[in-house]
Amino acid sequence: MSQYDIATFANGCFWCTEAVFQRLRGVINVQSGYSGGHTPNPSYREVCTGNTGHAECLQITYDPTVITFSQLLEVFWATHDPTTLNRQGNDVGTQYRSVIFYHTEEQKEAAEKSLKLLEKEKVFDAPIVTAIEPFDIFYPAEKEHGNYYNNHPLQPYCYYVTRPKVEKLKKLYADWIEK
Repeated sequence: MSQYDIATFANGCFWCTEAVFQRLRGVINVQSGYSGGHTPNPSYREVCTGNTGHAECLQITYDPTVITFSQLLEVFWATHDPTTLNRQGNDVGTQYRSVIFYHTEEQKEAAEKSLKLLEKEKVFDAPIVTAIEPFDIFYPAEKEHGNYYNNHPLQPYCYYVTRPKVEKLKKLYADWIEK
C-alpha cells in the first residue's frame, strides 16, 4: 500500500488550480488532466469544445501525514467559486464545472460534510453547485499544460487570473505553504 493518497478536483482552468495546490506542504505531485466525461483519451482542444463531458481537473498526490484530505478540501473551496454552474470567471462551459471526484468512501463523506458545513454557515452568497462524484478515470493533459503558471507567470491569463489565486492561498494558508 502506498504511503500517499490521491485527490481529484475540478475547479476551473487547471492552469490556475494546479499553481495553488503545488504550493502546499505535503503535496507530492499535481497533474493537470481531464475526468468525468465519456470520450477516451481526450485532447485539450476536444475538452474545450464541451462535447467530451470531461472537466479540466487535477489529480493531486499527497502525503496524508503532512496534509489531510479535509485540508485539501478547504483550499479547494476557498480558491474557486463553487456557486457558478459550468463557469469560473470568464471561463465558461461544462469543462470548468466544480466537482470533487472521490476515490474512497472516506473522501465522499469528508466532501459531503464540508459542503454541508459551508451551506449551514452560509459562507457563499449563492447555493453551492459543486458535484460530488465517484472517481472513474483520469486522463493526463498534454505536457505543455503541466506546471503552466510556474513556466509562464507573466502570460496575461496567468498574471491576471492565476496570480491572485496564488496570492489568496499565501494570505489564507501561509502555514500550509511549502517553504
